[in-house]
Amino acid sequence: MGYSLTAVQAQQVLDAIRKDYRVYAPKRFSKQGRYSDTDVVRYAEVERLEDIVWQVKSDYPAKEVLSPIQQAVFYFTEDEYRASKGPNKPILILARPCDINAQEIQAKIYAGNGGYDDYYYQRMRDAVKFAVMDCNDGDDTCFCCSMGSNRAEGYALALRFSENSLACTVEDEAFAPYFEGMPRAEYTHRFVEKNALEVTPPDLSDKAVRLALKSHPMWKEFNARCTSCGSCTVACSTCTCFTTRDVIYGDNPEVGERRRVTDSCQIAGFDQMALQGELRPTAGDRMRYKVLHKFHDYKARFGDRHMCVGCGRCIHRCPEHISIAATVNKMSGAVEDILASQAQEGR
Repeated sequence: MGYSLTAVQAQQVLDAIRKDYRVYAPKRFSKQGRYSDTDVVRYAEVERLEDIVWQVKSDYPAKEVLSPIQQAVFYFTEDEYRASKGPNKPILILARPCDINAQEIQAKIYAGNGGYDDYYYQRMRDAVKFAVMDCNDGDDTCFCCSMGSNRAEGYALALRFSENSLACTVEDEAFAPYFEGMPRAEYTHRFVEKNALEVTPPDLSDKAVRLALKSHPMWKEFNARCTSCGSCTVACSTCTCFTTRDVIYGDNPEVGERRRVTDSCQIAGFDQMALQGELRPTAGDRMRYKVLHKFHDYKARFGDRHMCVGCGRCIHRCPEHISIAATVNKMSGAVEDILASQAQEGR
């Protein structure tokens, strides 16, 4: 069922939904950006239609609703511990197609991977429904079409915002009562079909090619460029790495909470072992690990798609202007060189 709503009618629908759901959407936070006098757009609970930022892509992904940067896992005292509470209401998240696809990827990692379901992720995912937002053709760092994540499925609502109106399609009948009495109109959601930026991931199914690529000199350039700050992975829609920290209350070391805190394979010391050894001691090593994980390892493990959804947020957030799209295309060129060299040696 399609609807065409004025801003006033859309607010009435939002108010009705919020009686039963907590609604999250991209929201602008003034003067809280990376630099002074800059804003940041990130996901937060919204109450008013005008709070929803639909004109531009958010700086941070929708995953922060399901797996926050800091999350209490359990609380403990001298004698017992108890798990933190889950969501007290169902959640509706207004998200782009790439973010919806990203949650399918995160679900494979958190739920059932290695025969283990992550309780804290799963209880959030079970409470969430998505409304897909129109992308307005994306921006110059999007390459979702190259990654096959420009279209989404399984959403409850499809939304197209404009300055004074909202077009909507209801896909989940559970949301139909919220639109009762609202003006009907034909509306078919439009997905992005072509990006200005295109990425061609290489075929890395040959083990000899992968081994040669790991020692390719292209990775060494990141030793000088990458600062290992981890901004790219915090902004990534699909990264799942975290660590845990115990927070002690007051002076009693036996009373406090354990928190799950976002971590990053791009930060020095992430893979540090006993005797202070690191598997990937340089920025180039860490960049190689991340890129190959996104564009080979995940797909080799789960068999359906690459881990990157092409949202381009890592490009936006990198203080050194490192583009993963350019890196992957350069990696494809390196693979062509490796194949040519192997062919010449085999003559």
